[in-house]
Amino acid sequence: MNFIRKHIESISKISDADWEYFSSRLVQRTFKKRTVFLKLNEIENYISFIASGVVRLYIPKEVKEKEVTFGFSFKNQFVSAYDSFLLRKPSNYALETLSESVLYSISYNDIQDVYANTEFGNLIGRLTAERLFMLKSRREQSLLNETAEERYFNLFKERPELISVIPLKYVSSYIGVTPQALSRIRKRIS
Repeated sequence: MNFIRKHIESISKISDADWEYFSSRLVQRTFKKRTVFLKLNEIENYISFIASGVVRLYIPKEVKEKEVTFGFSFKNQFVSAYDSFLLRKPSNYALETLSESVLYSISYNDIQDVYANTEFGNLIGRLTAERLFMLKSRREQSLLNETAEERYFNLFKERPELISVIPLKYVSSYIGVTPQALSRIRKRIS
């Protein structure tokens, strides 16, 4: 779990005692490809750090082709239905692994305990909330200010290997176009 500590310390220093307290509450969860590990209307009980894999955030629909993918989380990122986690209310969306995934998770009760009993607890909570807010803000701005082609390009610019992991139907939903329009975008870029 040292990779998690390194990630946290890239944001803020953590004492050995605080790290021990925090890391003792992390639970490793392993999921097969295409596992929905948080369903619509379930209450999110975890904040998770992705050790490996890709997670899709989406709004399920009765007709699968109408599902709306609105986010992806990757290795070395936190993932959660954070609004459900904070408010202790049913989630309006679902979380699904797109590849075999390993997550290190901390429960709502345990994170409250970490907040109350460590120096770094509130800081890491605030920084995680800020990170999730920034992702949401960037996503909204992207939808308002960029073309679908720019959104597609930006999604894979930093992680081109993910194009083989994320099915194109999810990519098209994420950038807000039909699969046919995505096919035309891909031809123009090639």
